[in-house]
Amino acid sequence: MASLLAGRRKWLAAGALGASLVAVAPIASAQPDDMRVASAGDRTQDVRSEIRGGAARNVILFIGDGMGHQEITAARNYERGAAGRLAMDELPLTGDYTTYAVEKNNPSKPDYVTDSAASGTGWATGVKTYNGAISVDAYGNPVPTILELAKRSGLRTGDVTTAEVQDATPAVLGAHVVSRDCKGPVETTAKCAVNAKENGGDGSISEQLVQTRPDVLLGGGAKYFNQTVTAGKFKGKTALDQAKAAGYQVVKTADELGAVKKGKPVLGLFADGNMPTNWGGPLAKQGGTPPSRCTANPALPKTQPKLADQTRKALELLNDRRADKGFFLQVEGASIDKQDHAADPCGQIGETIDFDAAVAAGMAFARSNPDTLVLVTADHGHTSQIVPNGQATPGQTATLVTNEGANMTLNYATAFPGSSMEHTGTQVRIAGYGPQAANIVGLTNQTDVFGTLKRALRLR
Repeated sequence: MASLLAGRRKWLAAGALGASLVAVAPIASAQPDDMRVASAGDRTQDVRSEIRGGAARNVILFIGDGMGHQEITAARNYERGAAGRLAMDELPLTGDYTTYAVEKNNPSKPDYVTDSAASGTGWATGVKTYNGAISVDAYGNPVPTILELAKRSGLRTGDVTTAEVQDATPAVLGAHVVSRDCKGPVETTAKCAVNAKENGGDGSISEQLVQTRPDVLLGGGAKYFNQTVTAGKFKGKTALDQAKAAGYQVVKTADELGAVKKGKPVLGLFADGNMPTNWGGPLAKQGGTPPSRCTANPALPKTQPKLADQTRKALELLNDRRADKGFFLQVEGASIDKQDHAADPCGQIGETIDFDAAVAAGMAFARSNPDTLVLVTADHGHTSQIVPNGQATPGQTATLVTNEGANMTLNYATAFPGSSMEHTGTQVRIAGYGPQAANIVGLTNQTDVFGTLKRALRLR
């Protein structure tokens, strides 16, 4: 059994590192022998060994935005084959959690379909809130986050994404605003008056992230850091000036990130907005598309680091075995959701594969540092569904040719053509490895993750 698992992990690690090449590789690249191994063997002892409590020195929380069961399955089918396994499938313990939000000013009443802000607030604070809220309760009151608690306890902290660092999922760790739209000082003045600096608030998401000061903050969103601060010590200067004054090393390319040394906090801003996606292909449309392969995005900047590269660098910067305490790191694959909204199956699958490579990097670290808890989950479900080939549907469809040479049709039907596809209210997968991972088994609530993280890191 051990040799089989080792073989599978070696193959998965190699596959994850070469994901972008597989996207344009010949159909014959499927590996049926490895796919057969993926479903073989008695895993009783492997699972039993993972049912352990105790404390974790480090925590890595992976969030695939919009990555429901269908999105995982579509990526697995396309890249690894129906009988294959992704890196995220290799975590030994799995469960599902519910994702609902609540109504604003009425937390006793559920809102069954959450957005990323309310769902992120759930695991970041342990509190249910309304859609659009960033780490405030249903009445708009700030609630401490897991990253803030970790910092107070002396742990190093990191927040990594492929979206703008001000986007909902990264924002919930270090900001408290009544609307997720308040990414910079300009938007905050217009939409979040109670949070605006000129009204005595803590400012925009950009400003608050700098004030919270995670040791590593990586993603896009440079344009919001270029806005002018409206009040306080940095009035008339930019949020980026504020970040530099807080000691941040600012990097903008993969090479600059790779050259960063430990010591000062790091702010990586690799795009003005969201980071460009990895793959492209036909958008779903009514009546379907001819069977197609996904291709690498020709507009992807060569200077942009992959999510796995960001993850490895964050782990390098945060990990210090000489220190008394470890770290908390959140890593988000953001554009699984964004390409699902766009009914773009290749974009969605490419981002899932990119995210999975980051999970592989995190698991490699955890296997070398067994006092590390790894959780892999999503914030909510989304729209894509795998449907029978050749069957007419009321939605928009696209057919892809997978690495196995088979056709796979994805259907998008939660909005009318020309509109953004919508989230769904389904429960989503959560997988775990390491101390306290057993607490995700079965059906839990999204807010339970906060308690698991607190116990693992012994936070108060």
